[in-house]
Amino acid sequence: MPFYHKLGKIPHKRHTTFKKPEGGYYYEELFGTIGFDGMSSLLYHCHRPTQVKEILESVDVSPEIAVAKNMKAYALSGFTVRAKEDFLESRVPVLVNNDCHIVLAAPSSSQTEYFYKNADCDEMIFIHKGSGKLKTFLGNIEFSYGDYLVIPRGMIYQMEFNDEDNRLFIVESYHPMYTPKRYRNWFGQLLEHSPYCERDLRRPTELETHDETGDFLVKVKKEGMLHQYVYASHPFDVVGWDGYNYPYAFSIHDFEPITGRVHQPPPVHQTFETSAFVVCSFCPRLYDYHPEAIPAPYNHSNIDSDEVLYYVDGDFMSRNHIEKGMITLHPSGIPHGPHPGAMERSIGQKETKELAVMVDTFKPLKLTKQALEIDTGDYHTSWIE
Repeated sequence: MPFYHKLGKIPHKRHTTFKKPEGGYYYEELFGTIGFDGMSSLLYHCHRPTQVKEILESVDVSPEIAVAKNMKAYALSGFTVRAKEDFLESRVPVLVNNDCHIVLAAPSSSQTEYFYKNADCDEMIFIHKGSGKLKTFLGNIEFSYGDYLVIPRGMIYQMEFNDEDNRLFIVESYHPMYTPKRYRNWFGQLLEHSPYCERDLRRPTELETHDETGDFLVKVKKEGMLHQYVYASHPFDVVGWDGYNYPYAFSIHDFEPITGRVHQPPPVHQTFETSAFVVCSFCPRLYDYHPEAIPAPYNHSNIDSDEVLYYVDGDFMSRNHIEKGMITLHPSGIPHGPHPGAMERSIGQKETKELAVMVDTFKPLKLTKQALEIDTGDYHTSWIE
């Protein structure tokens, strides 16, 4: 849960006049969620943020569904997704439902010709390869390998990359993304047993104010359509803001794993939550220390959720023949567990170097046509001895 933050110049009291040094007024905007009941920030613009000069054509970007009702385990080779220059065109949805879209992307250049806003979803962008700067109207955040970027819905942003070799794992969530409730006290502060704390969350620090007028293209995603608006003033014309609703970064390398004498269940790896799915981080850690412990996970039935694992780095101890950038889907309704030999190999081991991101959804996921194009083909038979 983000905490109070402010940048730039703001008036002493909210909803009062805020005069420009050269005359005239700054324009206040409430950037809020859940009506007027959720997290919000107050922004002060050089120009009215409502000046639309033109609306260009809209494009349908809805995922093309190939398998709507799935009961088969899949392994998708994520790094075979081809790189594309354009940030939005590079995004390839692979697993979707009405709560979230799981997307792969390999943008090879910075997003400089337009600004982007997802009006439907919070976005969690995991940086697998690459580095650069997330630029928003609330300030900028540097990012690099292993960073989660959490971008609230409605946030206007650009992605600036340092080089051409970038790989992103993206979750678009139709529900607000929060830190898990059990990690927080009744004031919202992260507790001592949480695997990370507020000092690990990196807030925007560099507020760029562009007091400019002209033609500024903003692409807005809403209800499966990409709308194109031409605004009369630069979207990043904010001179100051304060509040709770803003983007932030968290590095998976700052997640502190929770371990025990015997194998711990996946919730100990939980990093973010929504009302419809959770995100977990599997990080390098010491193994269980009971003298007869089996570090590999036990076989378990996915009765109520689909399990998605995105493999980032290291040797994932419960799987055979897994490569970086691969995605596995274990659907609800059938059991899954360690591959043949994985349990036996884990006994007596002291640590793991694995690094992976897991998304567990409470409703089934559908596979897109692009997902089937990167399917390895025989994952569902890989447990046969």
